[in-house]
Amino acid sequence: MSSEKIVAEKRTEFGKGAARRIRRENKIPAVVYGHGADPIHLSLPGHATMMALKNHGANALLELDIEGKTQLAMTKQVQIDDVRRVIEHVDFVAVRAGEKVTVDITIHVVGDAISGTMVVTDANTLTVEAEATHVPESLEVSIEGLEAGTQILAGSVTLPKGTTLVTDPETLVVNITEAKVIEEPVEDEATEDEEPTEDEAADEE
Repeated sequence: MSSEKIVAEKRTEFGKGAARRIRRENKIPAVVYGHGADPIHLSLPGHATMMALKNHGANALLELDIEGKTQLAMTKQVQIDDVRRVIEHVDFVAVRAGEKVTVDITIHVVGDAISGTMVVTDANTLTVEAEATHVPESLEVSIEGLEAGTQILAGSVTLPKGTTLVTDPETLVVNITEAKVIEEPVEDEATEDEEPTEDEAADEE
């Protein structure tokens, strides 16, 4: 995982009012936690931060330039406005090169199982441990040509070198079953054009 360089500014104003003022300047309020130090409150350039998080996923690693000093920080939580879909706040955890971190990695299912099957993804992420600067952005699970009855467990997912699985290896990731055929209901074959029976004709007189 490559890191993005972002120039950050320390902030001394807090609260909702201060956060709104920061956003009006097209900046994003953020906090860096970790390593037993006091939290560092920052404002980040809006567009550059948004693109970094978009390009590098949920565990984006940033090199924050804070008053000339570089701090490696991994994204922990991103708060997004439900209506405007803009970033409102970001929480980071401070990391060091060579340090091991435990993170959730998104699973991407690729390929197609054989015809007549149904593919169910039971786990969308796996928890792994990896070196902070080598966290995989995602994990691929191929189902190409697999038959009904195939189950892919967490322990069989290929991980990059240096990455260790934390999730229980027996966790079901993908389950391939036979597709259920829904039969259409059989309609009554009687039509309005059919001749009435003798009894029905007598009733009508």
